Amino acid sequence: MRIAQIAPLHEAVPPQFYGGTERVVSYLTDALVDLGHEVTLFASGDSHTKATLEAIWPHALRLDPSIRDAIAPHMVLLERVRRIAHEFDVLHSHLDYLPFSLFSQLDVPFVTTLHGRLDLPELQAVFSAFPKAPVISISNSQRLPMPQANWLNTIYHGLPENMLVPIRRKEPEYLAFLGRICPEKGIEATIKIATESGLPLKIAAKVDKADHAYFKTTIEPLLYLPNIEFVGEITEAQKPWFLSGARALLFPIDWSEPFGLVMIEAMACGTPVIAFNRGSVPEVIDHGVTGYICEDVHGAVCAVRRIDELSRTEIRAQFERRFSAKMMAQNYVDVFETLLQGVKHPVLRRAAAG
Repeated sequence: MRIAQIAPLHEAVPPQFYGGTERVVSYLTDALVDLGHEVTLFASGDSHTKATLEAIWPHALRLDPSIRDAIAPHMVLLERVRRIAHEFDVLHSHLDYLPFSLFSQLDVPFVTTLHGRLDLPELQAVFSAFPKAPVISISNSQRLPMPQANWLNTIYHGLPENMLVPIRRKEPEYLAFLGRICPEKGIEATIKIATESGLPLKIAAKVDKADHAYFKTTIEPLLYLPNIEFVGEITEAQKPWFLSGARALLFPIDWSEPFGLVMIEAMACGTPVIAFNRGSVPEVIDHGVTGYICEDVHGAVCAVRRIDELSRTEIRAQFERRFSAKMMAQNYVDVFETLLQGVKHPVLRRAAAG
């Protein structure tokens, strides 16, 4: 199958540091190639992939301070795809709703994986205007604000099985936070859980420009508390050591996270996750097996005290059963094949569309 993978240009594929969507696109693209498909990745020129790279912009937009309008490079991206769309069996977009209008006019079947939040009021009009645009959710929870969308399937994210593996270390002694510093990620609750548990906390996190003021005024003063260490943003290569050395990953989110890639990254390292019951958490964490699902800080503190009841070997095994990149890719192939079966011939497609 000839597959076009269309990635955002904000980060390279995969990103050097933080970047959930581009990271998933990377894992999926390489896994599709491993399954024997002919894949072209539309992405920034500093991307690395097993597929054929169609470089749209020289560098990731986040690394180019001269870029003030991020939509402009994405318009170039969409036009490049449009011009050679006939060379593919299916177009798979990761650009949210941006391609709906253009791709709906093409004879090539397309599908969009929605990676972000859908509870913004202004999105209602967009999805109501394109009720036939086929979309994939990354959790069932993500769908709730948008029941009118043309959902084809829910496909959970996956990781290459050998990318993050448990590393034998001395007895894990700290709690970990990995991700981004912002109010909805629950960093204040994380610090409170660690403080009340009496365990050290290591924070490996990115601070976006939009959250810099929040970090300086609210979070930075808390970093002077005893046993709180701010590591900063870490690379993919640093994650196994960081996560394997943690007694648990804390994930006390304060919003309906559509997926939460860091949860399965921890599971890949055999590290249990203590998370608040929001968004996709109940779909990803098997309570009492791969971690604990809690309602508040008090519940999380109690979960920390029970963390040794969980088997790190079983956590890794559950990751392999549920969240491998190969399984993710095969689930997408099933969707692509369904799309192709429904659109056998361009003339018939146009006739069916009226």
